Amino acid sequence: MCGIVGYFGYRDAAPLLIEGLSKLEYRGYDSAGVAVLNDKGIDVSKCKGRLANLEARLESKPIEGHIGIGHTRWATHGEPSDVNSHPHCDCDITISVVHNGIIENYMKLREWLTSKGYEFLSETDTEVIPNLIDFYYEGNLLEAVMKSVSMMEGSYAIGVVCSKEPDKLVAVRKDSPLIVGLGEKESFIASDIPAVLNHTRDIYLLEDKEFVVLSSQGVNIFDEHGEELHKEIYKVTWNADAAEKGGYEDFMLKEIHEQPKAIKDTMTSRVISKEEISLDKITITKEYLDNVDRIYVVACGTAYHAGLVGKYAIEKLAKLQVEVDVASEFRYRDPIITDRTLIIVVSQSGETADTLAVLREGKKKGARVLAITNVVGSSVSREAHDVLYTWAGPEIAVASTKAYVTQLIAFYIVALRFAELKNTISQEELELLKEELYRLPALAQETLKHQDVLQRFAYNTYTEKDMYFLGRGMDYAVSLEGSLKLKEISYIHSDAYAGGELKHGPIALIEKGTVVIALVTQNTLLDKMVSNIKEVVTRGAKVMAITLEGNDDIEKTADSVLYLPKIHELLTPVLAVIPLQLLAYYMAKQKGCDVDKPRNLAKSVTVE
Repeated sequence: MCGIVGYFGYRDAAPLLIEGLSKLEYRGYDSAGVAVLNDKGIDVSKCKGRLANLEARLESKPIEGHIGIGHTRWATHGEPSDVNSHPHCDCDITISVVHNGIIENYMKLREWLTSKGYEFLSETDTEVIPNLIDFYYEGNLLEAVMKSVSMMEGSYAIGVVCSKEPDKLVAVRKDSPLIVGLGEKESFIASDIPAVLNHTRDIYLLEDKEFVVLSSQGVNIFDEHGEELHKEIYKVTWNADAAEKGGYEDFMLKEIHEQPKAIKDTMTSRVISKEEISLDKITITKEYLDNVDRIYVVACGTAYHAGLVGKYAIEKLAKLQVEVDVASEFRYRDPIITDRTLIIVVSQSGETADTLAVLREGKKKGARVLAITNVVGSSVSREAHDVLYTWAGPEIAVASTKAYVTQLIAFYIVALRFAELKNTISQEELELLKEELYRLPALAQETLKHQDVLQRFAYNTYTEKDMYFLGRGMDYAVSLEGSLKLKEISYIHSDAYAGGELKHGPIALIEKGTVVIALVTQNTLLDKMVSNIKEVVTRGAKVMAITLEGNDDIEKTADSVLYLPKIHELLTPVLAVIPLQLLAYYMAKQKGCDVDKPRNLAKSVTVE
């Protein structure tokens, strides 16, 4: 959540900060601001609302200087307002700070600082940081920042400038992402790579409690004890235009249409005919799997829904028992974790706070942790024992689409490799599933052709206040994701139910005209699902069914039917989710919603 950008160099900082923040808009925010160092001291400009408001303010009242920090904020402590917006300063405006995360002991620090004579203007937890730095400042900004963060509990990525040291920008991270961009006679800090990609491809990926100093001497990185570190440069290989809309109206629509390529890229070099499935550098053996007594799949939101499909795939193919848990709940139920436990954590960003906490606790208790993530160098990828990357490319829209389908592909690859190692499926079945996987990119492309039908359906139903999704087996897992997408970006109330659960309460919600989306791609459950559709139709529901080609009899029951290309039923979630993503998109567009930046949501949830 939120976005940080910092600049040190020879160019005017404010335009570069605005440009960088515009590349981070996908993270979600409700206010924006910048602080720039110059001969007069620190100039701060910040305001509630979109980045355009800040740009307009800077056009009417420009601020100059070659060193600065910028921020886009989602309100956590204190309502969205000009005063609560970042950057925040100390009382005499000699120190300015931007911060992502939450300072959990800020009230205690605030009371202590107040007793020392400090005054506070905002309701935020962040405002304690510049005042704390000021308290410890004795002529060395880096040392003051180090002493300050040693007092702070919680998560943070922080950028700091000080008018008393006008040739320096200091930053530090703990549990919130922060990178350093290395340019020619200039350097940057940012929450994510797209913010700096127009200016450099050379990046330092900061670890927790690493401090960076940008100055005219270059970039220096220190550990929490003040020892200088020498890090390897990470070179970004994807192009800046991968983070642009490329002619599409919205990032979300672009990313939906990028799914065939993302599917193919995630399979490349891992699934090859007549060869063993590859898990990259992961060295899980048959002996290890034979010793595993339980597998947990732990994730949040869309990644959790991918985990539900992963459970079906691993259990069906590898005959290993799998539990799927929401990361924010997992630790608090005191789960049984031993050195025979395998934990699979899933996170698009690799920075999800709850998922990271599970990873760390699992390692402490002796579990092996396998991460599925899309971001090279993310906290999850660095801290897990093993990592399997989803090659989705940058995903900018807040609502996840191509990250989800590539997570599904990753789970299929894991399931097939485990099955191969345990010899739980025949070679013939393994090769058949490989062939079916190869077909997915083309079939996904074919499925995208339904967008006109879905746009018309959205036009006729976007005024609905409630919608329901039904499915059985893997279709139920996909229904949960379809329902989430609709809620996320169109703000239509939506729920997903297992078809067999209708009679246990939810059918009471069905009345004349209620819109129901029914997934019917599991042929082994087709008859039962058709019965469930009849139950809601009898109560007056309007049903759109999504099924595989050849299941024409559903037209006798549902009001409308959308047909997907035939595929092995284990792989249908990859195709079935695409119409649900498009439906949510077109519903939101009909309602005039901001599709890429839905209200109250952030791309990467880096606080608990």
